Amino acid sequence: MGIGAAIVRGLVDAGASVAALDVDAVGMDHLAGLPRVTLHAGDLGHQASAHALCAQAVAQHGHIDGLITAAGGVRGQVGRPLQEIPERDWRAIFAANVDAAMWCAQALAPAMKTRGAGRIVTISSGAGLKASLTGIQAYASAKHALIGLTKQLAMELGPSGITVNSVAPGFVLSNPATQKQWEAFGPDRQAQIIGNIHMRRLGRVQDIATAVTFLCSDHAEWITGQTLQVDGGHA
Repeated sequence: MGIGAAIVRGLVDAGASVAALDVDAVGMDHLAGLPRVTLHAGDLGHQASAHALCAQAVAQHGHIDGLITAAGGVRGQVGRPLQEIPERDWRAIFAANVDAAMWCAQALAPAMKTRGAGRIVTISSGAGLKASLTGIQAYASAKHALIGLTKQLAMELGPSGITVNSVAPGFVLSNPATQKQWEAFGPDRQAQIIGNIHMRRLGRVQDIATAVTFLCSDHAEWITGQTLQVDGGHA
């Protein structure tokens, strides 16, 4: 189960109604049986399609209290030398990790401002705070940009009662891409990575979902502009 799916399940368990938006319609099928969940498939990396999907969600749910931008990842890429990176690969990672968050926030924040309350949580990464273990230049750059967007929106939207925070996961085996990255490290590098984590284990998707649920709750109403590292204490 991926991080996005775990977040949907965590929010449902907390009593929320959830509109799940993803480019992969088939990948969302396993969420169809959950109570109070609607599914909306389309590309969030482009302004027009992101706005259209958000409008669908609002139409089905009446209004949106919070936005969690979990779209992202490495888009099937692996670490390569700087001189080998084509423009399309660079832009694909930015579209998924930064553009999607921007366009969804642009679509949904105005109604939150009108109500005077709302929650936005971006899913960044430890790669947004330092260099990325993946070695992918665009991924590290995009996650740094996403944290910057989080801080900027927190300042802009705070006076309207909207909190904007980011959760920065450590290494979580959440999908085939992260599993492939982990296997590529080999036993020695894997042992080194785990040895640098205070809790001596990799993350679970539920670890991330729990942090997101907290930031969406009333308990976090005076927390904004923050990046919460959920990484087991990565040195």
